[in-house]
Amino acid sequence: MMQDIEARKAKPTEKPYKIADERGMYLLVQPTGSKLWRMDYRFGGKRKTLALGSYPEVTLSDARTRLEEARKLLVNGVDPSAFKKAAVAAKAELVANSFEIIAREWLEKQRGKWVETTYTHTLERLEKNLFPWIGARPIAEITPRELLDALDKTVDRGRLDTAQRLRSEASRIFRYAVATGRVERDPAADLTGALPPAKVKHRSTIVEPKLVGELLRAVGSYAGSPIVRAALKLAPLVFLRPGELTKAEWTEFDLDAREWRVPGERMKMRTRHIVPLSTQAVAILHDLHPLTGHGRYVFPHAHGRDHHMTTEAVRAALIRLGYGTDSENPMVTHGFRGMASTLLHEQGWPSDVIERQLAHAERNKIKAAYNHAEHLPERRKMMQAWADYLDGLKNGADVIPFRRSG
Repeated sequence: MMQDIEARKAKPTEKPYKIADERGMYLLVQPTGSKLWRMDYRFGGKRKTLALGSYPEVTLSDARTRLEEARKLLVNGVDPSAFKKAAVAAKAELVANSFEIIAREWLEKQRGKWVETTYTHTLERLEKNLFPWIGARPIAEITPRELLDALDKTVDRGRLDTAQRLRSEASRIFRYAVATGRVERDPAADLTGALPPAKVKHRSTIVEPKLVGELLRAVGSYAGSPIVRAALKLAPLVFLRPGELTKAEWTEFDLDAREWRVPGERMKMRTRHIVPLSTQAVAILHDLHPLTGHGRYVFPHAHGRDHHMTTEAVRAALIRLGYGTDSENPMVTHGFRGMASTLLHEQGWPSDVIERQLAHAERNKIKAAYNHAEHLPERRKMMQAWADYLDGLKNGADVIPFRRSG
C-alpha cells in the first residue's frame, strides 16, 4: 500500500507511470505533472478502468473511499463506470430542469400572448425575488417550505402585493412543469393563504367635478414640452393606459373617420382596440401633427424621434403641475381612466359600454366567450358627450354629473 508522501513527492517523467495502492487502485502520474487516481477492474469478461479523481483535490483517503464504493457496486453486479455515467447524466438533467430554466421556458411561451411590458415586469420580478434563492434548484426537489422561505424574503421587505404575485406566478410555472413532465405536482398550491394579504391600493385619481376642472385648466397651462402637453390633454379623452398612449403611432389614426385603432400587441388583452375620437381629441392631434407627423410616433422621445415618449415624462409633468401622488390632490396618469369610469357610471352610461371602452377583460369567462359586441355607436356618443362634459368643467361651469336618459 502506498503512503500519501509518495503521491505528494511523485515527479513527472517522459512517460506516464503508475504507483500501485491496493485492489486495483493506483496513481497515474502524467508527463504534464497531473496525478490521477485510477481503478482497474473486470466486468462482463472485459478489462475496464474507472477514474476516481485527481490528486491532491482527491486525497489518498478519499480515493480509497471511492474505491470501496465502486467495489460494492461490482459485488452487486453493477458496472461502476456505467453507474458513474448514469449519475452524471442524472445530475445534468436536474440542472437542465432547474426552476430558473423552466421559468424562463414558461415565460417564452407566454411572450406571444402578453404585451411586452407584462413579460418584462414578470421576468424582472422573478429575477429579483425568486431566482437568487431557488433558481438553481432542481424544480422537482423544491418543497412548499422552501418556496415559502423564498417568498418570505419579499414579505419581509414589506412587498406584500409582490409576494402574492410571485406565489401565483410560481404556481403557474410549476403547473407548466407538471404538464411537461418535469414534476409531479405544484407545491405553490400548498401555500394558499400562507402569505399575508396584500394591502388594496387604489390608483390616485380625481373625481370631484370642481377639482377635475382645476386639473384640466392646469394641464392646459402646462409650460413644458408641447408634445408632453398634448399627451396630457389627450389622456382624459381616450381612456388608455399610459403605455398604450405614449406608444401611439400616426399610422393607427384615421382622423377623418375620427378613429384610433390600437394594435392588439400593444393592448393588455392582446386584441385590437378601437378608440372613437371626439372632435376635441381630433383637434389636439391636428395641432400636434406639424410637430411630429413626419415621424413614426405621435409622442416621440425628447432625445430621439426613433423612440416613443416614456410614461415617466407624462408622470413628471403631472408632478410639475402639483399633482404627484403625495400632493393635496393626488393624481397619476393612469388615474384618468378611473376618473372616466367613476363619472360615466354616475352619469348613467351602460357599464358594458364603459368597460369596453376601457378595454377591460370580461371576468365572466362564459359571457366573454359569447360577447363580442363592440358597442361602437354607443361608444362614439359617450366619448363625445364625455369630451363636452370635460370642456364644461374646464371652462369653470358648475357642472353636476348628469343622469343619462334613455
